[in-house]
Amino acid sequence: MPDEHSHSKYSNNQPDEKRVDVKHAHVKRVDVKRVDECDTLHDLLTHCFPAFGGAFLRRIYTILDNAIGQGCPLTLAIAGPVTVSGQHQAWLIPLLETGWVAYLSTTDAVCYHDGHRSLDEHREGPVFEVPIWGDDGALRDEHTIRVTDMAFDEAVLLDQDRFLTAVLSRPEFQRQMTGTELRYLLGAFYAAQEHTSRVRPGLLATCHRLAIPVFVGAPGDGSVFLNSMKLWAMQKAGLIPSYKFELDLHAEVFEACAYHRWGLFDQDPFALGTVILGGGVPKNYNLQPEPALGQVLGIPNVRGYNFDVQIVTAPVTDGSLSSCPPAEAVTWGKVDKDTYLQTTESMQADYSTLMPFLVKALLENRKRYQERARQIGVEQLIAEDPKAKGYLRDAAGYRLYEKRHDLCGKLTESVKENREWLLETLRYPLARA
Repeated sequence: MPDEHSHSKYSNNQPDEKRVDVKHAHVKRVDVKRVDECDTLHDLLTHCFPAFGGAFLRRIYTILDNAIGQGCPLTLAIAGPVTVSGQHQAWLIPLLETGWVAYLSTTDAVCYHDGHRSLDEHREGPVFEVPIWGDDGALRDEHTIRVTDMAFDEAVLLDQDRFLTAVLSRPEFQRQMTGTELRYLLGAFYAAQEHTSRVRPGLLATCHRLAIPVFVGAPGDGSVFLNSMKLWAMQKAGLIPSYKFELDLHAEVFEACAYHRWGLFDQDPFALGTVILGGGVPKNYNLQPEPALGQVLGIPNVRGYNFDVQIVTAPVTDGSLSSCPPAEAVTWGKVDKDTYLQTTESMQADYSTLMPFLVKALLENRKRYQERARQIGVEQLIAEDPKAKGYLRDAAGYRLYEKRHDLCGKLTESVKENREWLLETLRYPLARA
């Protein structure tokens, strides 16, 4: 066989076909379908996006398809105004209702704006479209608030503040609690208001119904907490007799760690996946349980995510947290180093342009599995296509919020077992201050 570095065979345009086949035996050939030959979004995404930006979308879809098919619990990080823009009802809630998502991290603002559509004064629909490049001075004069191309009357904010003040003043909130407890209780009040106003359920109401924990890594950076601050200030000024609500951030971060531990050690297939939409604090919150468990608490055999896909607008060269790809997270241990080349992808794009297609394709897959299962039975279907098991997992979901005490208890036991290592970390020869 000729030296692989020799080019003599190619000098006369007569390539050694056998040698070429061996050299490229491992590659994936570019093989496409015509769009009019595709009957499903699955076919379209896997066969009609061969290159460039489209190939990033194809890889993200393929990774999600595999993660769901393997029955991997997903965590979801989402930044941006998904509730004020109605995206939560378009594609986010349908995704949550599949049972595939274990928990969600987002922003305080997402939770705040989630309540607008059910307010007594605005149940006909408070949000409307405006031009992005319009006259913002005129909008201000009209008391209109703009969020990109969405807008609503300033009165919506004032009414939402009144609603939240009334809720946070109730007896069940007058104690220390985690942010997941706050948002679970708030979801119940949102659900009741939505039922009374006869509007579609929102994000927190859905998460309450499905017992999906909702984390907010920066609770002080949003108007739910601003209304709590108002009540705190009123109590300090002697305007109200008492206000005892308080966030327990230690317990909330510990709870997130307990869920990560559950995914790695208690729940088949003993792996987790994450979907990151936008960057910032929600993204970091989803990625921090691994270093918290392994680096800080010293729990052995902790791994990062096996699947990690993200859609962010930030370019990787800007040096921000939002832009860093899963491969960078591998160096921190937040993403599994042995699988990331096949199971991670980052796409620079606006997720609002892509998620409706991705979620619709995944839901179509599940529907096809459901129809096939009715024809031949679930066991035969799984034998025929193992991915059916993951797609057809219980739509009731993992209901982790209802299991939080037990899971936190298990993590506490792991902390106790690591006593010697943890005590050693308390010692450091500090310089005199």
